[in-house]
Amino acid sequence: MLKNMTPSLSAWLAVAALCSASLAQAQSTPAAGGASRIGFVFTERLMTDSKLAKAADVKIEAEFSRRLKSNKDLLARLKTVSEKLDADAATLVEPERTRRYREVADLEKDVQRTQREFNEDLMQRKSEERANIAQKAYKLIEQIAEQEHLDIVLQESAWSSPRIDITDKVIKLLDK
Repeated sequence: MLKNMTPSLSAWLAVAALCSASLAQAQSTPAAGGASRIGFVFTERLMTDSKLAKAADVKIEAEFSRRLKSNKDLLARLKTVSEKLDADAATLVEPERTRRYREVADLEKDVQRTQREFNEDLMQRKSEERANIAQKAYKLIEQIAEQEHLDIVLQESAWSSPRIDITDKVIKLLDK
């Protein structure tokens, strides 16, 4: 297993070294009258803190509320049927007990299927909305980068200085 990870790890480290060397060189080399400028955007905040993201969440919740209620009703029905079977199992004749066990098993499969489908559809819908927000945000990031003469805007880092963080500016523009 370590042999399989080593090439990808060493390749990853090589890419990271090249990127950091390029950034270091860009910071030290004057470009068009000054040092290179870097911006940073925390993309997860764009997807959670902007009014656009919150409106998308409300829209999705409204869209899926009926299905969620239906799933809860189906789960309640399963619980009721299962509890009734447990209470009656000792007094039922074998064919009736078998039939009711099958009914509970079939209902349980239906519950699992509908919950899985619900979760898949919900995740897909959330992904669509996030892609829409990201598309708008990237245009705004590009606009801010041009206005502030930034040479690079990063979107992921282990740490970034608040001095280079342009997330609030992007959120402000998204909210217009």
